[in-house]
Amino acid sequence: MRKAKPKKRYVLPDPKFKDILVTKFVNNLMFDGKKTTAYSIFYGALEIVETKTKENSLEMWRKALNNVMPTVEVKSRRVGGANFQVPTEVRADRKVSLGMKWMIKYARLRGEKNMTDRLAAEIIAAAKGEGASVKKKDDTHRMAEANKAFSHFRF
Repeated sequence: MRKAKPKKRYVLPDPKFKDILVTKFVNNLMFDGKKTTAYSIFYGALEIVETKTKENSLEMWRKALNNVMPTVEVKSRRVGGANFQVPTEVRADRKVSLGMKWMIKYARLRGEKNMTDRLAAEIIAAAKGEGASVKKKDDTHRMAEANKAFSHFRF
């Protein structure tokens, strides 16, 4: 067990929209410390979203992220020699983090030509309530619903 809880690290807002959430998303998107590349992918994806939907791309991205963020998840809990999947509420910061990671993961698995197109397509799909990242959230909620009987084992 840790002696002290680690200090919370705060990130600076992004240069274009002055938004901390965008910076966190770009940090998750980044590979090998290439933040400039990650920013160009993200901003490029937002431009594509804007041209395809004729709506505000940042608001579309926020809506997509809200559609992907889970409210409940299951955690394994060992009780009397048996493992139970216990449904628990998701903390606010973990909710955002999971939503971002799922959106990026399923954007990477898409079949478009480059990452900018993939991310744009995933943002549009998630904003409509479709796409693999929204399906992941629904599966997580379904799993929690199925294991509701074990909710009395909550920590």
